[in-house]
Amino acid sequence: MYPIASHWLNYIDGEWLDSESRLTVNNPGTAEPVATIAQASIADAERAVQAARRCADSGALSSVRPAQRVTWLLRIAAEIRAVADEGAWVLCQENGKSLNDARDEFTEAARYFEYYAGMADKIEGTSIPLGNGYMDFTLYDPMGVSAQIVPWNFPVSICARSLAPALAAGNAVVIKSPELSPLGMCVLLRAIANAGLPNGAVNLICGRGREVGSHLVGHRSVDQIVFTGSVPTGQTILRDAAEHAIPSVMELGGKSAAIAFADADRQQLLASVKGGIFFNAGQVCSAMSRLLVQREIYEEIVESVVELAEGLSVGLGQDNPDLTPVVSAGQLASIETLCRRAIDEGAVAATGGEAFSDRAGHFMRPTVFRDVSPEMCIAQEEVFGPVLAIIPFDTEEEAIAIANGTEFGLVAGVFTQDISRAMRCSRRLKAGQVFVNEWYAGGIETPFGGVGLSGFGREKGQEALYSYVRTKNVAIRVAGE
Repeated sequence: MYPIASHWLNYIDGEWLDSESRLTVNNPGTAEPVATIAQASIADAERAVQAARRCADSGALSSVRPAQRVTWLLRIAAEIRAVADEGAWVLCQENGKSLNDARDEFTEAARYFEYYAGMADKIEGTSIPLGNGYMDFTLYDPMGVSAQIVPWNFPVSICARSLAPALAAGNAVVIKSPELSPLGMCVLLRAIANAGLPNGAVNLICGRGREVGSHLVGHRSVDQIVFTGSVPTGQTILRDAAEHAIPSVMELGGKSAAIAFADADRQQLLASVKGGIFFNAGQVCSAMSRLLVQREIYEEIVESVVELAEGLSVGLGQDNPDLTPVVSAGQLASIETLCRRAIDEGAVAATGGEAFSDRAGHFMRPTVFRDVSPEMCIAQEEVFGPVLAIIPFDTEEEAIAIANGTEFGLVAGVFTQDISRAMRCSRRLKAGQVFVNEWYAGGIETPFGGVGLSGFGREKGQEALYSYVRTKNVAIRVAGE
């Protein structure tokens, strides 16, 4: 257990700065205040953008030898590992997630910086043959100033996911933290500040989204927007960005389906269900929120999943239970509303369907819906909670049609012992990533992103690095040839 400071600051141009207003951060498990944080104003956001602009224009990041950026990123990783235990405690208290998961989030953040440190000196262009008399080659220039808006569900790791490749490519960054869970990000930025980057290279502000966020995404000095969050907010950001044609990376959530065929390994499937929908109280953009089950094993799987859900331990994050609270009263109300709509439409809550009434915090019962048809709201809309819809199917063709039958396309899964069927389904599923026989089978090294309303652009892996550079071609007429 670590003491938590009562008040936290924004980080702008190499300084920790207060603001006139404050936001209160609450513990979702107890509904009690944890601390306050300086609420950034538009003036604070402007100062952060200008600091990043000066840093980008000076070449302090982009003009140094790439090996220097390698050194900076490795230092950041080491500093993050040094504060991981303290940061995990802070993140657990403000976000509600388990202490183990919070620690894993800091460890993952360090891994992002280590991974992209290994790529910072390997951003290499190509030579293009145009025949005698010409030399032609490509350069990769950094975007410049990257504005990154981070969600509340995995604030530390998602921040690192975008920040590490941005710095590896030589960009300066302004980060807007979420109002609901900004404190762990302050611990992260403290570690980054200790690594010796130039002033203005990384700036962190916490402000109201409609004010500060809008100011960032519409700013003429911002060269790129990176956003992870809800579809409506993403659409608003894209409309603002379109005015100045600002390139964007958008990760907007999903309604992801796992297809379980009759030959699926039951142990693998149930382990994936537990992690896929109940991890982090289901507040995961790539959660397994739909489980499509071949009809001949439907009753068996429903029974097993209900038994799994009812056997989960529930409690405060510091006790490392299976199921933790959702992040806020508003989120809990939204989940319950969708559950009531599902029941009104004819879905059956085999277990759960409502909040715990005997707990002070924001705890949703682990919920399993059966007798779900593909057009129901519970099969179409993102719940962002520990709620699973189980849908029967008869044929492979039908399963693919149901899985692809939403406006989302983030991830999907296939559970079968038939490798040919797994490959067929993987090719036909409308998703940016397909898991076979293990949900969340990917890693930092694997590209992540969606299609449809799940967004565009890719994070993670080598591919993500090219979201943070512009390709420039140089064509030269060689005199005398």
